Amino acid sequence: MLQRARELEMLISKPSSLDSHAFQKIALELSEITPVVNKIENLKRAWAELADTLALADSKDAEMNKLVEIEIEKIKSRLPQLERDVQVLLLPKDEADKKNVILEVRAATGGNEAALFAAELFTMYQRYAQKSGWRFEVMNLSENELDGYKEAIACITGVGVYAYLKFESGTHRVQRVPVTENQGRIHTSAATVAVLPEAEEIDVHIEEKDIRVDVYRSRGAGGQHVNTTDSAVRITHIPTGVVVTQQDEKSQHKNRAKAMRIMRSRLYNIQRQASDHARAAHRKSQVGSGSRSERIRTYNFPQSRVTDHRINLTIYKLNQVINGEALNEVIEALISDDQAERLAKIN
Repeated sequence: MLQRARELEMLISKPSSLDSHAFQKIALELSEITPVVNKIENLKRAWAELADTLALADSKDAEMNKLVEIEIEKIKSRLPQLERDVQVLLLPKDEADKKNVILEVRAATGGNEAALFAAELFTMYQRYAQKSGWRFEVMNLSENELDGYKEAIACITGVGVYAYLKFESGTHRVQRVPVTENQGRIHTSAATVAVLPEAEEIDVHIEEKDIRVDVYRSRGAGGQHVNTTDSAVRITHIPTGVVVTQQDEKSQHKNRAKAMRIMRSRLYNIQRQASDHARAAHRKSQVGSGSRSERIRTYNFPQSRVTDHRINLTIYKLNQVINGEALNEVIEALISDDQAERLAKIN
């Protein structure tokens, strides 16, 4: 890694010998490995500092020996974290971690209450994206009569979005008194979240012969027509049966373009799932796959409690999580747990 960094630095120091494409490629690779190189250099300096300090340990001066022992312990106490930092950065990377995300939130069990919860989850991710400096583009909303979301789809664009959000895929459960409940009883409802890495055309090639495109008039909540032209688009991928509908735009062309972005990402995720299943069948390998077969998190409003069942994490900051302020505490814990599990396999 260090040798490669030196090679890249040497190449980039002579830009006249490179065309623009080669220069950009080298600059990108250098920017990706620089954080790793910096951590490795920190660890090497600590090792060298320990060796130099150990060399002073045989002094005939008792006071000096005592000071040296204290310094040795200080350096040794820093080493485990420095070594872990390097190990984490050298773990195999998920090729999708750098990609943008297609976020899909859907109401599940619970009728209108589930749709209202789905809308809250969608807004939670929107606020979290804003706090993270990411762009949040709403691609499709299907509302019910209470302003809940039967389905909501967005594209989130930024640095490392998928790496942060991939563990959000799954069934999210809410426990609270619904607005439609007259007797104050707590109900349990659910919404599903799918986080898909946004696929480029280079990732998934879709043949025109493999899709069927239907157009129809857009409909609003309650089924009423919201325009008088056939601008809504439904695309069916015939080999897999995957269906994407899009009606948010007034232009049929724009709706089709958005639908194709979602379609590519769903097909790309299917490919990734197949690859994940082939590599391993254990539970953790499915965490970021978009699988929604199990409950991953519960939001308990009466106790202001959020519990992530995969890592047995409970925090009493429900409002801050829903507002996007404390969601990072849960996400960082999931990332750390995943890193620890992968490190344990190596060690």
